Amino acid sequence: MCLLAWAVVRGGGLPGAAAKALGEKRASDKTILVGVCRRELPRSVAEDHLDELARLVDTAGGRVVARSLQDRPAPDPATYVGKGKVAELAEAAEALEAGFVVFDDELTPSQVKNLEKALPARVLDRPAVILEIFASRARSREAMTQVELARLNYLLPRLAGSTSGLSQQRAGGMFRAGVGEKKIELDRRRIRRRIATLKEELARIEKGRAVRRRRLSHVATVALAGYTNAGKTTLFNRLTSSRELAEDRLFATLDPRHARLLGVGGRPIVVTDTVGFLRKLPHDLVASFRSTLSEVEEADVVVHVVDAASEAAEEERRVAEEVLSELGVAPERVLLVLNKSDLPGARSPGAEGMRVSAATGEGLDALRAAVVDRLVALGVPVPLPGAAPEAAVAP
Repeated sequence: MCLLAWAVVRGGGLPGAAAKALGEKRASDKTILVGVCRRELPRSVAEDHLDELARLVDTAGGRVVARSLQDRPAPDPATYVGKGKVAELAEAAEALEAGFVVFDDELTPSQVKNLEKALPARVLDRPAVILEIFASRARSREAMTQVELARLNYLLPRLAGSTSGLSQQRAGGMFRAGVGEKKIELDRRRIRRRIATLKEELARIEKGRAVRRRRLSHVATVALAGYTNAGKTTLFNRLTSSRELAEDRLFATLDPRHARLLGVGGRPIVVTDTVGFLRKLPHDLVASFRSTLSEVEEADVVVHVVDAASEAAEEERRVAEEVLSELGVAPERVLLVLNKSDLPGARSPGAEGMRVSAATGEGLDALRAAVVDRLVALGVPVPLPGAAPEAAVAP
């Protein structure tokens, strides 16, 4: 059996002030992570999932002070972890003055309701944290519309479930903002009307995207895809001499970026930087970002970027491959690229790929040549300037 590991982690400390009364929700960014080890989920993998959840919480503005990983045949239908573990979590939240308890899997509305009655902190699940990150990162009209649609679809079945976890947020993110000044007052009817409006707006945006895609019909297209934080934007900048912001953070890129591929003799090839993949992505978010993911679906070649220095490189490669398969991307259109190969501990994640370093430029000339070769092999015209389309040749 797993013991509750709520020892303070990453610089947290026991509070000096007296604990608040049970039932009050603190305006604190201190966060406790909770996961479950199931028969089909080895402990090492479950630990990796909690490590990733910790990064998600950090990206959203929270501060992880403790974590709990419990052995169970399956999550408890009522509370996800069972009454005994809920009591331990309540004690830990009181002792550490935690403002949030975040669960690694999606909770049902009834689980949220039961947990918030029992815990002195706000209850969130992984999808809620991911949605908050997307909301804070969205900049374009399309991304903001997609995120709002996903959040409302997530909220709709939970209106009656949460007592405080669905509080209206102030600016700055859920972990920075605290509980908020008032509860969400939208009823189901108003939310459904808003969802319908957002879907209509996304349909109009998609029409505009289709027009832009038609403008690119005379050039070859290459999409950079892969697990979040694999270094796609840094690679995009290197291949195109762009200056897009590249951060060591999850989901730094939400909106597709396009630029011409340089170093291929002037051939008409456009590279697209796309949103990263992640395990356990909320279904509503994937559905809302379908038009953005279409950039991957319709690209002539997809460069699958893997962080070769990641300890979870093999699983991250597998997750991304599953997403690409669901999008209908044929294997022959995919080039596997192992980025960050210059870093200590870089590995081959269960498959052979091209070793590159977007940071140093190592291997990028070979990657450019491989992209052109693959386009030619697929029958995509990539002529040199001034040459007839049928004269497409590899360098």
